[in-house]
Amino acid sequence: MSILITGCNGQLGNEMQLLESQYPQYQWYNTDVQELDISNQQAIEQFVTAHEIDGIVNCAGYTAVDKAEENEELCTMLNQHAPAYLAAAVEKRGGWMVHISTDYVFDGTHHTPYVETDEPCPNSVYGRTKLAGEQEVMQHCKRSVIIRTAWLYSTFGNNFVKTMIRLGKERPELGVIFDQIGTPTYAGDLAKVIMAVVEKGIMPGIYHFSNEGVISWYDFTKAIHRLAGITTCHVRPLHTTEYPTPANRPHYSVLDKTKIKTVYGIEIPYWEESLKDCIEKL
Repeated sequence: MSILITGCNGQLGNEMQLLESQYPQYQWYNTDVQELDISNQQAIEQFVTAHEIDGIVNCAGYTAVDKAEENEELCTMLNQHAPAYLAAAVEKRGGWMVHISTDYVFDGTHHTPYVETDEPCPNSVYGRTKLAGEQEVMQHCKRSVIIRTAWLYSTFGNNFVKTMIRLGKERPELGVIFDQIGTPTYAGDLAKVIMAVVEKGIMPGIYHFSNEGVISWYDFTKAIHRLAGITTCHVRPLHTTEYPTPANRPHYSVLDKTKIKTVYGIEIPYWEESLKDCIEKL
């Protein structure tokens, strides 16, 4: 089986590559924009045909949430149109697609964890384009799995964990938002779940995945500093209103993972265990 990974230089794409040696039965094609421009429909079709691709794991996307508010055209191309091109190309070969989406498809006004059947209601450009991408993938590829995730971090690229460690070492004090609640996701755990989906077989539909537990950004930062041994930085809680951003963020975006645990028989690590694992690697 030939599998195409898009966005291989990102957090999740890099974590996928770390797992590939464990699955020598697959032919892997790791691509980023240099190897395959996913905004070019013709280039995608040629690549998928030439390499006889059986499945696509789409780790690519426009993820700069605030910049998306002023770069709607590019965000729409990468989060909506490109996934549609990928899905249509692999469908022609009777193949499958795993597509990564986000908690931002919800506005965050719930007080109980979001399930897959909850009505999406994004209130940012990023969220709207990611929701449109989900719909395009399911429309163009019958054998598609959408995995919504949240608060992604890893040892690769830029992310909240690495930023908080850097700022914690540089500054005597930090203000971090305490009234946005969710669950962090270690990209290494998400990569393992993607491989569980590939190995067990595509059961089409939308699934939610993050690590277990519930936390605020403030509490997350306190845990990051504790596990990284940072003791010289005072972290104080901020209201969202004290830290305005161009894009609206969900106040509560905890995802219910019952479906993916049941269908794929997976156990999900607690967020703090995975954070500890990541910080040890850093």
